[in-house]
Amino acid sequence: MTDPTIPPEVIKVTEGQPDNDDSTKLTLAYENLYELPRTIVERFSDYIKYLDISHNKITCLDALVHFKHLTSLIADHNPITENCFLPPLPKLDLLWLNHCKISSLFPWVSKLKESCPNLQHLCLMGNPAAPSYFNGGTFYEYLQYRLFVISQFPSLNHLDDRKVTEDQRAEAQRLYKRPFFERIIKPGSGSFSQLVHSSVTWSGFQNKLTTLLGKDKPNDRNLMI
Repeated sequence: MTDPTIPPEVIKVTEGQPDNDDSTKLTLAYENLYELPRTIVERFSDYIKYLDISHNKITCLDALVHFKHLTSLIADHNPITENCFLPPLPKLDLLWLNHCKISSLFPWVSKLKESCPNLQHLCLMGNPAAPSYFNGGTFYEYLQYRLFVISQFPSLNHLDDRKVTEDQRAEAQRLYKRPFFERIIKPGSGSFSQLVHSSVTWSGFQNKLTTLLGKDKPNDRNLMI
């Protein structure tokens, strides 16, 4: 595939001035892109910190491996699924993947944790794997999803449209530690690793949790504020 022509005004970067704040920002939103153009990667990957590729048709993010200094990635409204894994981005602290096509948390969340261990801001709103009132999810499903994601990222300060509270962090660790998951696996049905490393929709996984969480259902009085 040949690289699409990117209008000069779209590339909001001042070349040759890597110390300038504007020079570390690149916006490629609304450009009908199916992938990151090779010429863009070659020209700007060495110093871009903020990248906006929202409202495109991108399904693969492998090219981001060249953006060694990336701290913020906006990729909303792309047909990105749970089969799209980010390359190692240890400096990334903000990731927006709102209104994509992510329908399964496993093994996507664990892979995301490996690739971006220092995330502080994560937005997944509008994805099937992020249940809410807006996509038919119940409050209980939303709470389970939220606490699970928080449990995977100790440095996370903000998930979706709300800050992570200390109550939520403590409840997430209480519910989603390894012994809790081991209780879900029936004797002889497989190991804990099989659950984590198999592709499971959140709604399907939620059904396995309902009975156990019915007994250990969190007191949500302070969790959402």
